[in-house]
Amino acid sequence: MKALFTEEARTRGVVVRTSVSYLPEQSEPDRGRWFWAYHIRIENEAEMAVQLLTRHWIITDGRGARHSVEGEGVVGEQPMIAPGGSFDYVSGCHLATPTGSMQGSYHMLGEDGSGFDVTIPKFGLIAPAVAG
Repeated sequence: MKALFTEEARTRGVVVRTSVSYLPEQSEPDRGRWFWAYHIRIENEAEMAVQLLTRHWIITDGRGARHSVEGEGVVGEQPMIAPGGSFDYVSGCHLATPTGSMQGSYHMLGEDGSGFDVTIPKFGLIAPAVAG
C-alpha cells in the first residue's frame, strides 16, 4: 500500500505520507482553474497516542505566490491516533496555475501533555499537460 504514497516525513515517531491526483473533470484550464485531490495518511509509530489539533499549509502556485492556510483539525476532525494506528483523509486544492506545491505541519498533542509540530512533506501539484 505504501507505493500509493509519493512523499513522506517523520517527526517524533509520527509519519505523514502524501499522494496527489490531478482532477481534470473539475479543472477549467481555459478559465485559469486547476484542481487536485490529495490523500494524507498519518501513522503513529510512537509509543504514546497523539491527537491532531491544528493544521498549517503553505500552498505555492506556479508563479511563486504563497498562500498560508491554518485551521483546527482536518476534514472536520481532530483525530486521536493510537500507537500503531493511522488516520487517512482526502481533501482538495485549486490553483490559478497548472503547477504548484503544498507543504506544512500538523500540531499534535501527545497523551503525556506535550505539544509538538509534525512535518507535512512538500508535494507537487502538476497538471499532466505540463508534466515532462
